[in-house]
Amino acid sequence: MDFKNKIEIKNRKARFEYEILDKYTAGIVLAGTEIKAIRLGKASIAEGFCEFKNNELFIINMTVQEYSHATYFNHAPKQERKLLLNRKELKKLEKGVANSGNTIVPLRLFVNQKGLAKIDIALAKGKKLHDKRETLKDRDNKKRLDQIKKEFRT
Repeated sequence: MDFKNKIEIKNRKARFEYEILDKYTAGIVLAGTEIKAIRLGKASIAEGFCEFKNNELFIINMTVQEYSHATYFNHAPKQERKLLLNRKELKKLEKGVANSGNTIVPLRLFVNQKGLAKIDIALAKGKKLHDKRETLKDRDNKKRLDQIKKEFRT
């Protein structure tokens, strides 16, 4: 498999909306047409989140568009997909979610060198409005500092 066109789908809103506490990499249980669509880059995790059901972790609202060359065996675009983690990691995440204000959000969906789809998830705490303003302020200050450094060099 050629990895010149590496598949990496990011959730850009996650770092702005949430404060990341802990990160994990999980496998995903997918159907054949789902992995083919992901390899074409036709997936979105922007509105996705994770939830526990019967001591198993599922990702909800992750969109994987239908595969164009499939027959009637095609998958549903917004179905729940099971995430694969170790038992220790699952227990740690379950304890973390039990705290109020914590949730599990997807950060990045990628295909590894073996051709398997993996997802980076994070235990996160929602930011307040003033925290978001602080993030924007820091970003603007960094941009200005970089411009000043660039002008100083020339």
